Amino acid sequence: MSDVIKLLPDSVANQIAAGEVIQRPASVIKELVENAIDAQATHIQIILKDAGRTLIQIIDDGVGMSETDARLAFERHSTSKIRCADDLFTLHTMGFRGEALASIAAISQVELRTRRHDAQLGTRLVINASQCESQEPDMCPVGSNFMIKNIFFNVPARRKFLKSNQVELSNIVKEFEKLALVNNEVEFTLMHNGNMMYKLMKGTFRQRIAALMGNSIDQQLLPVNIDTSLVKVTGYIGKPENARKRNALQYMFVNERFMRHPYFHKAVMSAYEQLIPEGEQPNYFLRFTVDPQSIDVNIHPTKTEIKFEDEMPIWQILAAGVKETLGRFSEVPSIDFDTKDAPTIPAYSEHVEVHHPDIEVDPSYNPFKSSSGSSSRPQTTSRQTMSNWDELFANFERKKREGMAQETEQPSAVSQEEPAEGATLPLGDLQSVYLQLKGRYILSPSKSGLMVIDQHRAHVRILFDRYISRIHTGSMSSQTILFPEVIHLSASQGVALQELLPEMETMGFALSPLSGNDWAVNAIPAGLDGVDATAMIHQILDSVDNGGMPVKKRILEHLALTVARSAAIPVGRMLMQEEMDKLVADLLRLPEPNYTPDGKTIIAVIPMDQINKLF
Repeated sequence: MSDVIKLLPDSVANQIAAGEVIQRPASVIKELVENAIDAQATHIQIILKDAGRTLIQIIDDGVGMSETDARLAFERHSTSKIRCADDLFTLHTMGFRGEALASIAAISQVELRTRRHDAQLGTRLVINASQCESQEPDMCPVGSNFMIKNIFFNVPARRKFLKSNQVELSNIVKEFEKLALVNNEVEFTLMHNGNMMYKLMKGTFRQRIAALMGNSIDQQLLPVNIDTSLVKVTGYIGKPENARKRNALQYMFVNERFMRHPYFHKAVMSAYEQLIPEGEQPNYFLRFTVDPQSIDVNIHPTKTEIKFEDEMPIWQILAAGVKETLGRFSEVPSIDFDTKDAPTIPAYSEHVEVHHPDIEVDPSYNPFKSSSGSSSRPQTTSRQTMSNWDELFANFERKKREGMAQETEQPSAVSQEEPAEGATLPLGDLQSVYLQLKGRYILSPSKSGLMVIDQHRAHVRILFDRYISRIHTGSMSSQTILFPEVIHLSASQGVALQELLPEMETMGFALSPLSGNDWAVNAIPAGLDGVDATAMIHQILDSVDNGGMPVKKRILEHLALTVARSAAIPVGRMLMQEEMDKLVADLLRLPEPNYTPDGKTIIAVIPMDQINKLF
């Protein structure tokens, strides 16, 4: 029997490795930009065509490579970052595995031009699907210039599963933000199809956050500065009032490397307990500095999962530091009243006479002075004062009787007061009486017990069905805003808005681009009076998951649900009886009144048996 185990060719092995390292164009940018940072680059330029499908070009002014290094860099497990296994625990660079360039070359066409600062000529290298086609001297600037063309051209299955250009560009922008945030001493430029998306200059960490996330976030940041022998944590956390329900801006870096660490995230969340509503997430931008020997980054090829040797002590330090920051900056601002030209109100004095049109006060009576002359509680010492109070009470009783007589003369008026003890309601009115509980639930008797309705979810269901019906019939109308509102977006949000724009116009929105990532909101769907248009659009963009846009056929339903949530009656709002009548009637007319479009319960019935057991 012949042997069946064979050694895979390097080209096949590289394609297999590329499945873990290179998942989409954003992965290529991550690996090449990290290499440029390791090469001490001070300016990195990223040029894209068709969201990286056609071209990804990374230009840096780092140390560059020699002719031999340039060729060897594309071999598997070739790296300049480590020399032995012990170096894995003293890492000071972003890359170290030696797999990125080999994986990139296996699934694309690569052209590299590079030169060292001490060389007169550089080198130009062309590789096609792991096969070196040519290498020749070239006159090029110091640094490296990678051109990655036609990604996954030789792996049709992988290329077929790439998302739309807007989705892939959104993923690129998110990866770019992680890299640019922590490397604030490096200048970055990002261009897509000839359009400048980012041009970031050197600056402080706070300036870089504002440049990437929008200038409005600068007023929301609270500085964190924790310095212990175990860990140093610097950065910023968001104010509690700026917490988000979805897609909060949450970034953690350890030794300038982006990481995901659910355990430390819980430490931050514990500091915000009782400060933000349930289900909301705070913004934070935190940088950890630890001894490289106390962490392990060699867990996954993406190098975003980090294991810490001292997780528990760091958790406690982080939670205490965030709490201290929130406490230090949570002082209530004093109110500065404008007292200029205000009338002077004299303090009480026993020499000031107080006159009342209906009450005669004994001038010798001082409510703050006892008979002995010392200050004490007010005491009534005059029969005249008592008689004046009796007169006031008699007048109050007289006006009360007159008001009750007027109510009797108008039986058609609807009284909102609760019935007196012992009174009975007419049987015919029982079905139309609803009670509101805690500004959230509507209670109503039913045949089988007590019906409880969540008013917010009920209104979401009503609005959603109404929008979907209008979309299907083509009767969705817009409501023009008298003074168009300007909404400021980040680059990733701008990309998401471009993708959703056709469907949003179908929903009734009218938006026009301004300079940069600013947009003018000219119209919103009709019937949304009193709704904050900019906040609603931000909620729509935040509702887009990190995995990409919803399926095309579900985009309108996705938008309709988001708009319905924004416009629905909020939790805590008190409703009039007529409003509850209409809300319940509209809900019960729907074909599916029991659940929201995303499957949450709207109506619950407490059976009579369960109620009887309580008594």
